[in-house]
Amino acid sequence: MTALNFGMYIGLAVLAACMIAVAIRIVTARTDADRAVSADLLMFSFTGMLAMIGVLLAGAFFFDLILIASIVGFLSAVSLARALTRGRR
Repeated sequence: MTALNFGMYIGLAVLAACMIAVAIRIVTARTDADRAVSADLLMFSFTGMLAMIGVLLAGAFFFDLILIASIVGFLSAVSLARALTRGRR
């Protein structure tokens, strides 16, 4: 096991802990804005986890998944912001 692999495994563990904390925050949030921000953080933590797994497994298709997840995450953040402001600009 190289130092890079060890660091990647530690990064995956940190991201997994972050995702668990964010999931708890989604459940316990009081306002819709808190839930929207938490869901956005959860999505991008998932994208980071995909990137780390792609580097560890050296799979070329992971980067296509990362691109799609990033686009979906951005569009969901924009749509949640639009829904929270009730269409006001």
